[in-house]
Amino acid sequence: MGCGVPLSHPASVPMRDRGDRKQEVRSVGQCVFKVLESRQPEGPSPRPLLPVVSKVTSLAPGTFHEEQTNLLSKRLVDWLRYASVQQGPAHSSGGFFSTPRARQPGPVTEVDGAVATDFFTVLSTGQRFTEDQWLNVQAFSMLRAWLLLSGPGGPGTPDADATSEQEGSALPVLAAAGRLLPPQERLREKAFEYCQRLVEQSNRRALRKGDADLQKACLVEAVLVLDVLCRQDPSFLYRTLPCLKALQARLCGDPACVRALLPVAQFFLNHGEAAAVDSEAVCQHLFTRVPSEHFHSPMLAFEFMQFCRDNLPLFGRSLGILKSSFPNLFKLLAWNSPPLVSEFVALLSSLVDAGTAVEMLHLLLDLPCLTAALDLQLRLSPAASERPLWDSSLRTPSCLEASRDPQLQGLLQHLLRTKASGTTERLAPLYQMLQPMASCARVLQCAQAVPTLLQAFFSVVTQFADGALTIQLAQLFLERGDSLYQVPGYEAAVHGVLSSQFLALCKRNPSLVVELARELLEFVGSGSGMCSGGSMLTSVVWAIGEYLSVSWDRRCTVDQINKFFEALEALLFEVTQSRPSATLPKCPPQLITALMSTLTKLASRSQDLIPRVGLFLSKMRTLAQSPAVGPLHRQEVAGAIGVRATELLNLLKMPSVAQFVLTPSLEVSEPRYHRDTNTALPLALRTVSRLVEKEAGLLPG
Repeated sequence: MGCGVPLSHPASVPMRDRGDRKQEVRSVGQCVFKVLESRQPEGPSPRPLLPVVSKVTSLAPGTFHEEQTNLLSKRLVDWLRYASVQQGPAHSSGGFFSTPRARQPGPVTEVDGAVATDFFTVLSTGQRFTEDQWLNVQAFSMLRAWLLLSGPGGPGTPDADATSEQEGSALPVLAAAGRLLPPQERLREKAFEYCQRLVEQSNRRALRKGDADLQKACLVEAVLVLDVLCRQDPSFLYRTLPCLKALQARLCGDPACVRALLPVAQFFLNHGEAAAVDSEAVCQHLFTRVPSEHFHSPMLAFEFMQFCRDNLPLFGRSLGILKSSFPNLFKLLAWNSPPLVSEFVALLSSLVDAGTAVEMLHLLLDLPCLTAALDLQLRLSPAASERPLWDSSLRTPSCLEASRDPQLQGLLQHLLRTKASGTTERLAPLYQMLQPMASCARVLQCAQAVPTLLQAFFSVVTQFADGALTIQLAQLFLERGDSLYQVPGYEAAVHGVLSSQFLALCKRNPSLVVELARELLEFVGSGSGMCSGGSMLTSVVWAIGEYLSVSWDRRCTVDQINKFFEALEALLFEVTQSRPSATLPKCPPQLITALMSTLTKLASRSQDLIPRVGLFLSKMRTLAQSPAVGPLHRQEVAGAIGVRATELLNLLKMPSVAQFVLTPSLEVSEPRYHRDTNTALPLALRTVSRLVEKEAGLLPG
């Protein structure tokens, strides 16, 4: 006690550590061990000091000497294995009716009420615990951390002799005479016995729900400790395998203990190769059943995603199972976003490849619809073990009734599939059925997370996408632009991401415009891109003007240019001459300027079109001067459009210069032509400006 560490406030000691003040932490650890070494039977209990020991060991590894480590290992052996199996004595009230017989302690019991016939564990129950029983509980709570931190060579480093890796090692024989083993090895042996007993106790039917929950938690910790023991000493592996194989078979049929499947699967991933056990079957069950049946458990969803992240290097051959199961992983994401977004982003690079990219993008775009479908699935399932808190403002009788339609059931099953199918379905009827659920808080949260997920998805895909995949993705953008689940604000956010990514795809593969000429003409002609701010339509129009040129693709013809020109001309006429309505919303100014610029570029490549563009640009300049009568309601917007129309008209007065400026060659597109004032492009622009100004000055005022 001379070290001055007050036992009543041990938790305050490690909190003094800030930054790298390891010396202070080490001094605290030494004081704690002086108390542990004092062996005072009537003194204060050492129980409050055990968390301090764990904290000191984690903050300053190597603090304790070998003798001190051996001392605590011996104490842990005593607390784990030799705690009393009798309950603590009742406190006497001193009343007249108190008798010595009533105060006699009884034996501890199992969770099912049977009298405990083996040694005490954290799953033993009773009315009153003795001090050594409390120390038993505390010792188990710090056991795994102590094994990792005090084990030879640090966490996960085996210290056993190579001969102990073979079945039939002499170590179990020596373990029978525990005193022959060094303290660390003896602790591992007793920890193994303790965990084996916990696994057996977890199979008993608990009388109280609290004990059932404790069983699950202790089972998880016991498997994790067994995993550490097998990593530190491979001789435990062959003694553990029969137990864990039986446990895995039992857990697969018990939905209540599904969380314990994760550490069991972790064990087989870590040791399956050494034990000649195929871990693929365990992973198959895990990825097929757990996400689809337990997506509504937030803790399990987070632990499952962490399990996937932590074991990416260990999946090996089973990585195919992870990729093919991504629709199931999306259920966890759809129900538990945004908390799982960062976890899923970290997994994307391992999930996406050329074979899954298109199907995964479809599912990402349908993620809010998947959330609504999962909500409906839970409402239709009376056997759900963990029901979420329903949105009381939501009324879904129409959804429940419509879900009985055979066609909608097929679409619903496709959306809720557990494996990648390689196919896609048009889900528009399903959107309509689930529309009453679009305002649900969980659906809104999921919709807000999709743009971030899309950005992460494209950052991965662009690293390996070839020409064929790029064309597939661009075509998907055009098809899905007006086919999204109608969540408030969702369509505009998705279009913002898709529009920027469409331009990025065209920059990577300029031939996209020629390859998808028919699809682009249909998209422009339909006018569907006007919805949600027109960002997607604006990007498509800009890409047509930029890349529909023989300089980018030799297959580009004058006939193609003329077809695109007529489609864009009709679109510009429609958006500038028609008043906004429900079917034709107000046109954004960015789209108008993009249309004018693209028409001018196309005319510079097919000069027969120049008179038509000139007439249209003149009308646009006139319209900009009186914006109140047209679609341009703000003066500054009208002014900017008028300036752009004037600039384009000036360029078209010199067609050869216009073609040079608006359709520059690859050499002219290099940055030096924009930085050096003596090179061709800036010089051409200055020349055109001077000539046009001179011509304007000669005209009668």
